[in-house]
Amino acid sequence: MRKLFFFIVTLSLLCFSCKKEENKKDLKVFRYNETNGVGSLDPAFANTPPNMWAVNQLFNGLVELDKNFNVVPALCESWSLSNDGKTYTFQLRKGVMFHDSEVFPDGKGREVVAQDFVYTFRRLEDEATASTGRWIFHGKVLKNKIGKIHDSAIVALNDYTLKIRLQEPFAPFIKLLSMQYAYVVPHEAIKKYGKDFRAKPVGTGPFYFKTWDESNLLVFLKNQNYWKKDENGVQLPYLDAVNISFIADENMAFINFEQRKLDFLSGINENSRDMILDHRGNVKEEFSAKFKVHRLLYLNTEYLGFQLDSSAYEDKNHPILDKKVRQALSYAIDREELIDYMRNGLGVPGTAGFVPYPLLFKHKIKGYNYNPEKSISLLKSAGYENKKINLTLYTTAPYKQISEYLQKAWSKIGVQVTIEVNQASTHRDLANKGQLPFFRASWVGDYMDIENYMSVFLSANFAPSGPNKPRYHSEEFDNLYEDALVELDSDKRDDIYIKMDQVLMDDCPIIVLFYDELLRLTHNNIHGLDANPMNMLFLESVRKD
Repeated sequence: MRKLFFFIVTLSLLCFSCKKEENKKDLKVFRYNETNGVGSLDPAFANTPPNMWAVNQLFNGLVELDKNFNVVPALCESWSLSNDGKTYTFQLRKGVMFHDSEVFPDGKGREVVAQDFVYTFRRLEDEATASTGRWIFHGKVLKNKIGKIHDSAIVALNDYTLKIRLQEPFAPFIKLLSMQYAYVVPHEAIKKYGKDFRAKPVGTGPFYFKTWDESNLLVFLKNQNYWKKDENGVQLPYLDAVNISFIADENMAFINFEQRKLDFLSGINENSRDMILDHRGNVKEEFSAKFKVHRLLYLNTEYLGFQLDSSAYEDKNHPILDKKVRQALSYAIDREELIDYMRNGLGVPGTAGFVPYPLLFKHKIKGYNYNPEKSISLLKSAGYENKKINLTLYTTAPYKQISEYLQKAWSKIGVQVTIEVNQASTHRDLANKGQLPFFRASWVGDYMDIENYMSVFLSANFAPSGPNKPRYHSEEFDNLYEDALVELDSDKRDDIYIKMDQVLMDDCPIIVLFYDELLRLTHNNIHGLDANPMNMLFLESVRKD
């Protein structure tokens, strides 16, 4: 009898184990890798792509961007804007629940109400939070006499009505609210966890937080109570779980993808890119058969900056301070050849303005095409026909080969350029401090509005406190920017931005090299993973066969 008992127990355990393994196989788990890890799951610190991607799965905001990058309702059902462009009123969606969590009574998530957004936005604005996203409200919402956020700036009129009052009209404000910084959080979780909320998030998104081993794995599970359904009324998300690994070596991550241990890769490195694309950017046949290869235009402008603050130079006649010299360097670059042979055809030649190609300014701005004869003519008219120009271009390791390509191009017009490679953090710090006369840089859009690109070169935004690394100053540019902010007609506002971008190109404080493109790889059993110019990852509508 004793032997029979142990046999029955063992058989039961085996059957349970088999059933458990069978259920595991039925789960739809989406796996991707973050080479640089994830720093925080708190929307208030969603300042890097890895943080943003993770936060997208856990939280929602008042509004979001649709596939055409129009702002559409998310946790609000609708909104209105006052005639003076200063007051937004949002009607919230009813029945949206925070994830189940120990921070709520009985561990059951409660309904999201307007006061949650008041709390979230005031937390973001609070200096004590030290959020990297404080800027999206700071200086825009209504201020009191001492410059702090006014008590009436963000208010809940009732559980489902939220009002936001601005100091002055700011046309892109509704787009700012689609950013991850503005995703709603519950005050109970912040009160209980404090700074540990970064690793114990509670949101409203399609997935909820399960576990995080910060050196190995991050896991989200399906939110069974998610508020959103697809066009056929089917509950989202389709996936059961999301697993994020942290393989630091990009080549190893690519191998894991090939072995189907990962479902998705983005931002393929140079070695892998050579394996996938020919020099014209066409996907090689052996890869097009094995994987889905997505190319997407990316809101990233790669450029070279000139330090224009004359106080940075002992020689007040330094060549960089001469606009003709800067223009000559720009005309000397064959950007199409650069894209073809240095980037496997990945990217759009930067022959227009600073605003990147996805925002459709390509045919409206007169930039710099390849014209070495004009380069030589400009140098001659600037007085450098018989004088040598020696410059140093400061860059980072991933751009060393491109810098060497540029070095050869400039040598053909008689300009000798030395290349100095810095670590990324050092390079960024030196450029911000104005200590690099000639440097490589880039600007990735924070949100889908041209204003975000034009603000980079405002006189008020000199680095290090702002993004204006060249310390470019133009009264005409600044005045046009002020005109654009109060212009509520989108077509008229775009016309102003076009004028601004043309002013920038004519003054040439930068050399636009290219507008970036990305490669995304998925296996053929992954569906619904839409590419987008913001390079965001949203998994709520993704299917896995």
